[in-house]
Formats: sequence, C-alpha cells, structure tokens
Amino acid sequence: MNIDGKGTSGAAGWAEKPPKRAARSFEQIREHYLLERELADRLRNSTKEERGRLYGSVYEELFRRVPHHPMLTRRADAESRRAETRRHVRLLAGWFNSQSVVMEIGPGDCSLALAMAERVKKVYAIDVSRELADKAAGIHEAGNLDLVVSDGCNIDVPPNTVDLAYSNQVLEHLHPDDATGHLRNVSRALVAGGAYFCSTPNRIGGPHDVSKYFDRQAAGFHLKEYTRRELIRQFREDGFSRVMIYLDLRGRRVRFPAWVIVVLERCLGVLPFKAARGMARCLPLRIFVNAWVVAVK
Repeated sequence: MNIDGKGTSGAAGWAEKPPKRAARSFEQIREHYLLERELADRLRNSTKEERGRLYGSVYEELFRRVPHHPMLTRRADAESRRAETRRHVRLLAGWFNSQSVVMEIGPGDCSLALAMAERVKKVYAIDVSRELADKAAGIHEAGNLDLVVSDGCNIDVPPNTVDLAYSNQVLEHLHPDDATGHLRNVSRALVAGGAYFCSTPNRIGGPHDVSKYFDRQAAGFHLKEYTRRELIRQFREDGFSRVMIYLDLRGRRVRFPAWVIVVLERCLGVLPFKAARGMARCLPLRIFVNAWVVAVK
C-alpha cells in the first residue's frame, strides 16, 4: 500500500480495515503509522551503542507527537485497567508469595507493579523511559517498588535475587540483536528455579503494531514478532533450563504441551498469508498461538 504519497485517499486502501467503530480516524492512524515507522527505522538501523539512547527517546517522541495513541487513551479507562491487572495477578498466582522479589519489564503505567507491591516483599519495574513510568499514580508512595531505567538490554538489578520476572508485549519491541542480551540479563537476575513469564504476539497472526493496517510484516515498533517455536528455542539458548507453555483462560493458567503449539504453527505456516492470519486471530486458535511462555532458570 502506498501510504506515503499519492493514491491513498481513504478506507479502500487499508491492508486491514479498522473496526467500524474505530476510536480514531483514518488520518490519525496514518499520522501514527508514518511517525512510528520513521522512528522504528532509526532503531532498526542503529548500532547497539546508539540503541541504548534511542529506546527511551523514540517512545517519548511518539507519545508526545501522537496524543491519540491507544496506549495514552487506554490509561483513562480506569476500570478496564483494574480488570486487566486482576487478571494478570491471577495468572501469576502460585509463582510468588509475601517474601518474593518480582521484576516487571515494561511496566507501562505500573498498574501491575503496584498491585504486586501490595503482595510481595520487593518489586522492580524495568523501563526504558523514566518519564513515562514515573507519572504512574502511587509509584512514589510504594516503598518496596523501585523504578529501574534500562537501555533495552541491561537490567540493573542484583544478580540471583529475583523470584519471578514478567513481561507483557515487550520482547517484540527489542531489536533482534538485543534479544539474547535481554534474556541472559533476566536469567542473571533470577534465582535458581526462578521463572520468567513472557507474553508476545505471534508473528503468524501479525503484524500486531500499527503497521497491521498497511503492511504484511511489522514495520513499526514491533521490531521482530516471534512464533512460539522461535521463543522456546531462544529461551533455551539463553540460559533457561526449562521452557513451558501456558494458556491464559481469562486469567486462569492452564499448562499445555509445547509440541502441540509448534505443530499448529507449522500447519498455519503453510497457508496463504490472509488465511493464516485470519485463523490465528480467531477464537479458539488465538488462545493457543498467543500462549504464554514460562521459562525457568
């Protein structure tokens, strides 16, 4: 689709049409897409040293210049945020207790980090932007919650101290060259037997960033989208002894054989693009292809 120049005049040009009751206009989504793609290209073409500075700055620039960004507008929906937080706390139940140390990577508005701080001994909230997370209501009042600024790869947390690490929709935002460093640093922070809960959108149903309306491959801030097969291999290569798959059934965690997910991905992978994407996004397959990966050190 030619989104930059002439020939794009309305919804007929969408690669994927937004919902009929979309909260944003075509012009707003187009504005968001063009800027995010430009900023993402800076990251894709940067060196490792440059990315240490860029991760935080590009997100801050995007949110400043796109005030209608869904991440900003969703924050106003307090009840939805509370419901999502309760679901994720239930999902993690059984992997922490009152003496646990928990680390959330990419805490957003820190809703989950604050909820966990009420239940555990210590919480580290790891983000590339102090400015964004620092605005979270209540973060300064939580005496056992520390905000740690990361360069996207390094995690300044004492080694062998974290019982449970968690990230939701984060790994796909890292440059592929930084994924190994990120996972090894999470493993370094975990105690022996500690677990990393990781959720990231499956490439088969993608793209999942704003480029889904215009492209067949993620071109925005999802620098790489993964299949579950790729994630399992990556975790095993980067310091984790055991990798498991869990389904999220409305906050209820159900373990599921990893090989079944891998076979499902292979079957979807031989289908035409639109058919595979459509099936991967529909229930119940969506639950399986977007299952949680839980890696144990």
